[in-house]
Amino acid sequence: MKLLKYLYLTPFSPQSLMLAYSNSYFPMWSSDLDFIQWYSPDPRAIFSLDSIKISKSLRQTLRKQYFTFSIDTAFAEVMQQCRARPSSWISSNFIDVFTEFHRQGYAHSVETWYNGELAGGLYGVSIGGAFFGESMFSRMSDASKAAFAILTQHLKENKFALLDSQYLNAHTRSLGAIEVPRDEYLYKLKEAISLPCKFGDSWRDYSVDFI
Repeated sequence: MKLLKYLYLTPFSPQSLMLAYSNSYFPMWSSDLDFIQWYSPDPRAIFSLDSIKISKSLRQTLRKQYFTFSIDTAFAEVMQQCRARPSSWISSNFIDVFTEFHRQGYAHSVETWYNGELAGGLYGVSIGGAFFGESMFSRMSDASKAAFAILTQHLKENKFALLDSQYLNAHTRSLGAIEVPRDEYLYKLKEAISLPCKFGDSWRDYSVDFI
């Protein structure tokens, strides 16, 4: 609990994000309190990269190749779109701090494009061999799910060991998320962040994997 107290007493910054994620915590802005709160749930939702569920319909969408994909091309816009919903835990200050974390090489986005327009995407944090999924949005059917499928292919190819999903819900469960006890999560986290992985290495057109 000393770490949690420290996080609450420390200004919200890329440095506090690095400390938090490396020790299982993640932030959410409370609109009611206008305050950043820190969470480390038990149990914790994660994806096993060997057990990701790509539906038949999504595979068909990817095979048609009318979507194109990129990383870190529109990070701030992806965050803005993730915020643009009736109830959001993303504040303007949240976006500013994560955008700086992105500039430092730790926060990343995967974008889905259709006819040159941003159709969907997701963003998260990468430390070592751990990727912490934060949020996703979609302007077209399957656009965010397609970004997620591309993300998982990239993580597997670059030997990431942990894909964190924070909480289990109907959507993440449909994609293959499971819950693990916090102690097990902490062990996986420690192992993953020690790996010499770098997000973005060997980025390519992963959609061809689904042809």
